[in-house]
Parts: sequence; C-alpha cells; structure tokens
Amino acid sequence: MNNPWGELTGVKPVKLTRELFKGNPYNGRQPHEKDEVFRILTEERGLSREKAGLIIEIYEYQQQVLKGEDYTSCGLYIGIPFCPTRCLYCSFTSNQKPYGEIERYLEALIEEISYTGRRLKEIGMGIETIYIGGGTPTTLDDAQLERLLDAVIHNLDLCKLREFTLEAGRPDTITREKLRIAHSHGVDRISINPQSMKKRTLELIGRSHTPEDILKAFELADASGIPVVNCDLIAGLPEEDAGDFEKTLETVLGLGPLNITVHTLALKRASRLIEQDSSYHDTHSDVVSEMIELSHEMLRGAAYRPYYLYRLKRMAGALENTGWCKGDTAGIYNIRIMDEQQSIIALGAGGMSKVFFPEENRLERVPNVSNYEVYIERLQEMLERKEQGIFKMMPEIYKQTEALRRR
Repeated sequence: MNNPWGELTGVKPVKLTRELFKGNPYNGRQPHEKDEVFRILTEERGLSREKAGLIIEIYEYQQQVLKGEDYTSCGLYIGIPFCPTRCLYCSFTSNQKPYGEIERYLEALIEEISYTGRRLKEIGMGIETIYIGGGTPTTLDDAQLERLLDAVIHNLDLCKLREFTLEAGRPDTITREKLRIAHSHGVDRISINPQSMKKRTLELIGRSHTPEDILKAFELADASGIPVVNCDLIAGLPEEDAGDFEKTLETVLGLGPLNITVHTLALKRASRLIEQDSSYHDTHSDVVSEMIELSHEMLRGAAYRPYYLYRLKRMAGALENTGWCKGDTAGIYNIRIMDEQQSIIALGAGGMSKVFFPEENRLERVPNVSNYEVYIERLQEMLERKEQGIFKMMPEIYKQTEALRRR
C-alpha cells in the first residue's frame, strides 16, 4: 500500500503547513499561497490529495480558533500518573497504586502547583488553557479530586483562562460526585474514552469497563452541566474489523459528544502489544485504512469538522490521529501543543515543559522525571529546573515578543 503521507515522517504535519503558508526565516522557507502549498505537499512531499487537503483545511480552521499567537500566556498541563489498569497498547506514565501512594503524590503535586502559580503571577504570564491528564485523573477519589481542583483555583490566576479540561478517560472511574466537583471548579471540558464499544475488545486490551459503563458515564456527563465532552476511539484494535469500528462510531454518535478523537493504533515500544506482535502495524494496515476512511465519511455526515491532527511512529497504515468537533468547540490546548507557538508548562511526574522563544522560533524543553516516586523525592530539584529553565527566561520571551510587535 502506498503511504498517503508521502515522505513526511514528523509528528506535526499541520505545523509544516503553517510554515508553508507563513514562511519561516530561520530555515529560509518563504510564504506561499494556498494553491502553491497544495502543490508542494502533493508533488514535492508526495502526500495524497486527500491528506494534503485535510491538513490545509485543519490549518485554516485553527487560525480562526486561535485568533492569533499569544506569547505572553501559556498552557498548563497537570499530570496524574495513575490508572485502574494498564492497557495493552499503553506506553504512558501510568501506575496502579494504593490510596497512600496517590496521597503522597498529590501532596507533592499541589506544592508544584502552588510554586508555579506564584511565579506566573510574579512574572505576569497568563494561563490560556489548563489540561489535567494522565494516566486517568478520575482515578483520584472525590476528596482527592476536590483537593487538586481547589489547589488549581486558589493558586493560579485564571483571569485569561479560555479552556479547562479534565480527562475522565476511564468510564468506570466517573461518578456523579466527581463530575459535580469538576463543574463547580470551572471545568468546561471532559474526555470519556471508551476506545471501543465491543465488550470482547475491551477485555483484550485490558480495560476494566464495559459498554454499559460507557453509556452510564455519558448519562452522568449529560446531567453534570459540563458543556463539552470528548470521546476517544481507536481504529485497529485487536480482533476488530471495519464493521466493529462502524458499530462503535454509530453508538458514540448517538451519545452526542461535541468532540470525537479518532486514534490510529500505534505500536509503542513500551507497550505489551509490541511484545506480542512487533509487526502488528503492518499486518493491520488495510483494515485500519478502511476504518479511518469510514470515520471521515461518518463524522462529516454528522456535521463534525477536523480541527487538529498528529502522527506517531509505527502507526497502523502509517496514518494519523484526528480530533473532530461540532460547532465552536475545538480544543485550544490540543491545537496549541501541536502548533508549538506557545509555552506549555507541565506539572507532575513525566511532565515535559516547552518554553517558546518567538523571535527565534525555537523551543527549550524542561523535563520533570517520569517515575512518580523519584518525582516526590526530587521535587525541589523539579522546582529549580522550572526556575532556571522557565521563569528566569520569561524576560527574554517578553523582549522577543515586543520586538515582533514593533516589526
């Protein structure tokens, strides 16, 4: 099968599209009109007409959503590295730990939130988006979730906040009380991630929920008052064919989430799946291509539009992950983190902060350690990394921002 992405191997093809439209003086790339961008993508880079059209469409919509660059605000990521179980395909920082360990982690994380909030206020940097991810943040019990969200509300200046997301990914961790707590603290987006609506598939991939749990989670979300629900699905899961995927998508469309993200299964190095079948992404490429084509047809037919896209290594069919939205509900954090034109400050174990220097069009990465126990032990070192790598760099970022405005 021909690779629909041609010679592109990078994670962020929409970012490349932006550089083609706007130009990039640091690599000598000149700005181009739309027809020329399409020609470069198809004729010089070897993309299919469909993929070239898709990323141009997404780029143009993102420009409407973002309303321009914002270099003096940041996105804030808060990581909860715990899950009820570990999925077959997972390579993220996720642990299955008892209550006491989660409590120790939460105490350290709240200290990092407090420090970050104080320093952001002192340097005058706003927060555009907050994304609490994982792992599964709703692994926290009611009291722990309330403590975490209290820390966010009381320590961070939210006057510029446009979006507040909580991943409630595992349907079996969602309760009426957790959603009430989230809504009362200003969360306006949650993610419910069934991955599939087929019971056998859920068992194979190590999910601890059932299709009935998914339906119940959506009922609770509908009653919670939280306006936007995202639903993650995966094309290419073990033993599924295109008919199974179509049934899943039909069911999810009937539940009415405003965002749906369709992931192509990627064979990640740290996952159990790659140990079982290292060639899975090659042998399943045809059926996954059929699933992705089907998702485009069904989602467009249901009035969704694509708003962000990224790729990973060893994806089945060399395809992509695409986020779809209805109405004016595109996820700003998702767009920003892939566009890489704004600083993202990441808190918690495994967090990777990215500091953007606008005049130089470059990122500096400031990592936290991945192991949650080491994170707790070395918390002061993590704070010092942020002090040196982020907060002491902000005067230079403001200087570069001002220089750009004067041009």
